[in-house]
Amino acid sequence: MNGMRRALAATLSYLWSGWGAIASLCLFMAAWEWGAHVYGDLALPAPMAVFGRLGDMLVQGGAWGELAVSARRAMLGFALALAAGSLLGMLAGLSMTAAMVSRPLVTLLVGMPPIAWLVLAMLWFGTGDITPVFTVLVACFPVVFAAAMQGARTLDGGLRDMARAYRLPRRLLFTELYLPHMLSYLFPAWITALGSSWKVVVMAELLSAPDGVGAALAVSRSHLDTEASLAWIAAILGLLLAVEYLVLEPIKRRVERWRTA
Repeated sequence: MNGMRRALAATLSYLWSGWGAIASLCLFMAAWEWGAHVYGDLALPAPMAVFGRLGDMLVQGGAWGELAVSARRAMLGFALALAAGSLLGMLAGLSMTAAMVSRPLVTLLVGMPPIAWLVLAMLWFGTGDITPVFTVLVACFPVVFAAAMQGARTLDGGLRDMARAYRLPRRLLFTELYLPHMLSYLFPAWITALGSSWKVVVMAELLSAPDGVGAALAVSRSHLDTEASLAWIAAILGLLLAVEYLVLEPIKRRVERWRTA
């Protein structure tokens, strides 16, 4: 009976969170419609016009290739930053010396503007896939690294000592003790890095790549086509929301079931 009640409460909570998200999107659309009436179509086209233009681009098939290129670059750079930052951050968090040495380096990496990394990447790698992927990697890595290091540093020492006293195997020590604690730090960092990856990849493509959404935005800008520019932006934001809520959010709910239990 208690299990059914908890399941019902979790279901209602999930549905309520969905309605809250829908309400916030409706408010955003209302503000956008108001801005379109105030500033006119040249500066800010109406939402229906933008989504209609996006639908035409998708139906004609020209948008799918550009979206696929940008998604591949963004997700590759994000995956590399996630893997390297999580692993190296956890290892640094296990050692006080490593944490002290890496802290100023992380501060420098976080403060380094992505546009500066992009300029260096263009000098090192030229145009093509490597430049935007590298820029995404170095822009997202310090965020994930800092979260993983903080998660490893803040683990309850009593729990760690008890696990060692009972000679818990290393695999269980990681999966049952370190990982659940660190995920509470890692997931917000992963979501932040995910958003940054899409922003950085579009910026990198705008300045250095002949294809992708960034290159398409450069073309629409040169034609003063605000409607097409907003359509590309809406497509990128849609992909970002899809990855967050269809990939990361289910994983988060699955691995954090111990909180409700």
